[in-house]
Amino acid sequence: MKVTLLGTGDAIGTPKIGCRCPTCVDALCGGKSRRLRFSVLVESDDGKVLIDTSPDLRWQLIKKGIKHVDGVIWTHAHYDHYAGFGDFHRVQSKVPVYGLKDTLDYIMHYLYFLNPKRNVVQIGVPFEIAGMEITLFEVNHPPLFEAAGVLIREGKTKLVITGDTNADIPQESLDLMKDADLMVADGIMPPGYNLKKHMNSQEAVDLARKLRAKDVVLTHISHLFPPHDIAVKDWPLGYDMMEIEF
Repeated sequence: MKVTLLGTGDAIGTPKIGCRCPTCVDALCGGKSRRLRFSVLVESDDGKVLIDTSPDLRWQLIKKGIKHVDGVIWTHAHYDHYAGFGDFHRVQSKVPVYGLKDTLDYIMHYLYFLNPKRNVVQIGVPFEIAGMEITLFEVNHPPLFEAAGVLIREGKTKLVITGDTNADIPQESLDLMKDADLMVADGIMPPGYNLKKHMNSQEAVDLARKLRAKDVVLTHISHLFPPHDIAVKDWPLGYDMMEIEF
């Protein structure tokens, strides 16, 4: 299994339009603080799965050299996690898409012109794409009433992507998330900031420790962190196009 963080930014990305904070300046100068919006590519020997379709998807596909994916999984119906799907237009037709029913209903209304191949999945029920066993689990991302994290298994390797969530995750989901080889965790802000719908970096790291993840990398990162090369001394921040291979 190979995991590529195609985009590690929050909904507005970094640099934020009009901002001249040290992190946004570092991003403007080409540093690792530059963050496209969230997408993750997971590759097996049999194919590729894309978790969420960032508004920056076109550049992510070009930079990574992706010509075809075997499936797209949408974790929830927020703009920064699905709006880039239109970049498959005239590139790959009838892309198989997977998600919870209401999530798919909402997104497909927006993307009706592309006619992707719709696959409704259930919380806690495994399905397969490209030889990988995939399970969606419930997370808590208010005000949405439906949001999912993603568990992916290939052989003995276990990957957990929390999706956008606060720390109030149902116990059934926590049980599924235990003992991951890698947890890709929502950690939008440094400690001291608290949002109802996201974890901060301390909460995300604490969750990974509680669930005995062998490794953790934070994503969905805002410009409120210090510049990447400074922040990474304290927090396991991911960066765009970071690759982890098992």
